[in-house]
Order: sequence, then C-alpha cells, then structure tokens
Amino acid sequence: MEKFLRAGWNFLEKMIYFFGVKVFRIRLLENNWDSIIQFVKFGVVGLSNTVVSYVIYLISLLLLQNYALIPNFDYLVAQFIGFLISVLWSFYWNRKYVFKADNDQVPWPQALLKTYISYGFTGIFLNSILSILWVQMLGVSKLIAPIFNLIISVPLNFILNKFWAFRKGK
Repeated sequence: MEKFLRAGWNFLEKMIYFFGVKVFRIRLLENNWDSIIQFVKFGVVGLSNTVVSYVIYLISLLLLQNYALIPNFDYLVAQFIGFLISVLWSFYWNRKYVFKADNDQVPWPQALLKTYISYGFTGIFLNSILSILWVQMLGVSKLIAPIFNLIISVPLNFILNKFWAFRKGK
C-alpha cells in the first residue's frame, strides 16, 4: 500500500509539473513549484478529508438514530464525531506526505493539537461567520455559500498548517 501511495503522489507531482510547464508554459523557480505541488497535495488530502467526514457523519447518525441515543441532537453529535475523525485523518496524511519535511521539527502531539485548533478555527468558526455573511447579508444561495467558504478557508488552512501546525515555534 505504501508503495502504491508513493507512486500516486509522484504521478501527481509529474502531472502538475507537466501541465504547468509544458501545457500552460508557466515559468517558476523550483522552490515555487514545490510550494504549488505541496498545495495541490494539501487539496487532495482535503478532498479525502471531506469524504471521510461525510461518511463518518452518516455512519454516526445512523447508529445514533437506530439506538435512539441523543434524539434531538443526533446530527450535531454525528457532525462532531465526523469532525474529530476526519481531522485525525487529515493530520496523518498531511504529516506523512504534504508537510513531511517539517516532521523532524515539531513533535506529533504538538502538531496534532495545532491541527485541531486550525481546523476548528477555519472549519467551524470562520465558515460559520462566512456563511452568515454570504447568506444573510449578501443573499448568496445556501447551496453556493460553502463554495465561497472553501475559496477562503482552504488557502488559510494550508498557511496555518504549513507555517504553524507543522512548524516548530522558535
């Protein structure tokens, strides 16, 4: 499995470079390409994180409903469980493949705590405020508002993870 995943990441890097340099003729320093590849890897982990979060949410919701546990708040508990597990998932893959160069600099418990804080800030606090702004103040559709949130929260989360969660403080 490890070999398969490593090959997948290498293929992704080559495709990004190919399309960037050969197709779109983007000329960047190699260090800039490394940052772009790291951001795309972060996005891939984020997509998988979204799927994991939703699947865990559905499983938790079904279990809570089947056993009549917490009937009025089952969806909130399921959402919280999905959040906890999906951030752990994201932390593992980001530490292993996205921010691996910084792993020696910061102990994993510290990085994990910072990851939960950063995802809590962007995924819960910031997205809630932005949703209120888009929907209630600007009249954006409830179906479109989360897309606007992603445009802001994904780059912000990348920066928080790269320069805070996976970087040892001085």
